[in-house]
Amino acid sequence: MPPKNKSLSVPVAMQPRYKEIVTLTDMLCQEQLNSEYAALARALTAALARKRPSPLIGGRAKTWACGIIHTIGFVNFLFDKTQSPHMRAGELYAWFGVASSTGGNKAKQIRDLMRISRFDSKWMLPSMIEKSALVWMVSVNGLIMDARSLPFPLQEEAYRKGLIPYVPGDIEPEK
Repeated sequence: MPPKNKSLSVPVAMQPRYKEIVTLTDMLCQEQLNSEYAALARALTAALARKRPSPLIGGRAKTWACGIIHTIGFVNFLFDKTQSPHMRAGELYAWFGVASSTGGNKAKQIRDLMRISRFDSKWMLPSMIEKSALVWMVSVNGLIMDARSLPFPLQEEAYRKGLIPYVPGDIEPEK
């Protein structure tokens, strides 16, 4: 997985809450999704736990877990039946036992707090990054190009500037 490593460090005071939420997201991912979703859910939960003050302090753990999976699903088109894995939003809410408005609102809160957008490569499944042409588009002298076709020094510069998730020729992608 070439993308930047995501920190799983959690402040000591937030570790019990982190574990409570991650236990729920891990269970859902094991039953319905995959290990890539589980890893991103852990990373997003850790990022929320590190916020000052952490929003995870308030609310029910299952509501946060639902919102976290919904947010990652939003970025990775989980609710699109042509994707695999796929899950309907209603199924997600039912699995966690939360109302659809509650799950959707929590996901929106998380997206706003973390500034997560639809094509946010930081929260994209590693297997989706290679498939997503938009992640690799950069402007070179006003011309939109696929960064994977650029010379290596330009790829390194694009990565340094945070324009692409990793340097394609630098690390062998996981299969």
